Amino acid sequence: MIPLDAGADLAGEAPAQPRRHLGIRHGIAMCAGMVIGSGIFKSTPMVAASISSPIGLFLVWLIGGVLSFCGALCFAEMAAAFPDAGGDYHFLYKAYGRKLAFLFAWSRFAVIHTGFIAILAYVFADYVNEALPLGEHGTGFLAVGTIVLLCVINLRGVRTGMGAQTGFVAIVVCGMLALGAAGVWMAIHGMPPLNDAPVPPSTAYGTAMIFVMLAYGGWSDAATLSAELRAGPRGIVMTLIGGMSLVTVLYTLVNWAYVRCLGHAGLAASNAPAATAMYLAFGRTGEWLVVGAVAVTSIAVINALLIAGARTTYAVARDSGLLGSVGQWDGARGIPASALLTIGGVALVEAAVAGLTHGAFATLVDFVSPVYWFFLVLSGAAVIVLRVRFPDAPRPFRVPLYPFLPILFCATSAYVLYATLAYVKAGALVGIVVLALGTLLLPWFGKARQRASVRPEISG
Repeated sequence: MIPLDAGADLAGEAPAQPRRHLGIRHGIAMCAGMVIGSGIFKSTPMVAASISSPIGLFLVWLIGGVLSFCGALCFAEMAAAFPDAGGDYHFLYKAYGRKLAFLFAWSRFAVIHTGFIAILAYVFADYVNEALPLGEHGTGFLAVGTIVLLCVINLRGVRTGMGAQTGFVAIVVCGMLALGAAGVWMAIHGMPPLNDAPVPPSTAYGTAMIFVMLAYGGWSDAATLSAELRAGPRGIVMTLIGGMSLVTVLYTLVNWAYVRCLGHAGLAASNAPAATAMYLAFGRTGEWLVVGAVAVTSIAVINALLIAGARTTYAVARDSGLLGSVGQWDGARGIPASALLTIGGVALVEAAVAGLTHGAFATLVDFVSPVYWFFLVLSGAAVIVLRVRFPDAPRPFRVPLYPFLPILFCATSAYVLYATLAYVKAGALVGIVVLALGTLLLPWFGKARQRASVRPEISG
């Protein structure tokens, strides 16, 4: 039996809409969970190899945090003024129109969100396989089972899904704090770093910033909760600012611990700095504890991607009239249930492809990453466009130092876009192909939208 507020217009009642029943802690868990992935555990050695001094290393990570914080301030203004489950899809819609917004959502749905879900499920399965051999096909079954389990958890309702997200992120934060404790432990006991030899002179700050900014990416998806936070506009502002502040502090702490435990040269040469640092400080037990925490980071990101991806998909279907129930909100559970099933189903198909191609799908997502940065540039510029187009819209929060900070954020994202294009070279054509496929759906999107009823705006 479908509840009356599950989405359909029954007995003359308006369709269900997102309600404000989440706390700021849920928002921060979403923001931090999207950001803290494998980047801080994998890319730090490459950053260390690009810069010859520990001070320079800390500086680039701090600069990356500040630049991402500028982006969070931009999104805080837009999310507070135009709260919606679509997040940056909704901002692009209002700033540039339906076609560009649809292509953004299409890239997320077709490859970026669903692809990362599939790949990270295998990352988690590989971690488990290291501790508990799963056999020839075991990692594939565990990857698929992980996606199914997280979908089931989120289908139970928003409180269950967000409660799980908060728990996953708490484990990740504890793991990063443990890394900090490893550095403190070695300092107290006078234990020397593993390799404190001088690093060959290098000032490749541009290369370092590419890896740093990639490690800070993902926070923008927290804006999909802007219509569900109890604190209203203040909630999304606190979510983005609090989440990015937490991530920046943790990243700085972890990098200090890496340098203290491994030495700058040791960090630059390490393949698994977190595990090595914990082993040096606490032995095999510490090593396994941090490996477990790193594995949980994959789960936290997958869960956050399901939450954000389902809301973006719901918003597109709602705006266009496409896919029927996918554009309906389940008021009883507080989730876009059909959209969640849709994105989870696509992720499962892509997980099967990832298993068959033995890493080729991960390469595909890397090739599509320029599309991510292209739209992030446009999202940053949307702050200025929306101020021009909707000058009288209430803005409970305004970006400080406007328009300098939005321009700075756009310039930074444009640089990362350029660097990513230079890295993938011809592979960037993959992203163009994905967008081209989306353009084929645009006529259908437009016709369906003409048949759809005009939706109400959600007030802040």
